[in-house]
Amino acid sequence: MDALKLIAADSVKEQAPEFNVGDTIRIDVNIREGERERIQQFEGTVIARKGSGVGETFTVRRVSYGVGVERVFPLHSPSVKNIVVVRKGRVRRAKLYYLRDRVGKAAKVKSQVR
Repeated sequence: MDALKLIAADSVKEQAPEFNVGDTIRIDVNIREGERERIQQFEGTVIARKGSGVGETFTVRRVSYGVGVERVFPLHSPSVKNIVVVRKGRVRRAKLYYLRDRVGKAAKVKSQVR
């Protein structure tokens, strides 16, 4: 096995949470401010997942005070403490970039009925 694959295997989280594009999730992120650390929550809709292995990332979008905010999180980062699925979404696309152009109710993703 390559040395890079060995290093990457140590960084991969054992319990990666199950979520897909279109789901509304809440992420607990560790924020460092000087010497202090705190946990900040970011809740929004997953609009993209990219990559695989240790380099896998996902993009989350939310509208805050009328301004769209998108953040890209590495899935296996130690600063991402917890991911909770708030609501499952029913979508037919792998990337939901079209939500950037939508406003109000048109920007909602339908919920998945179980």
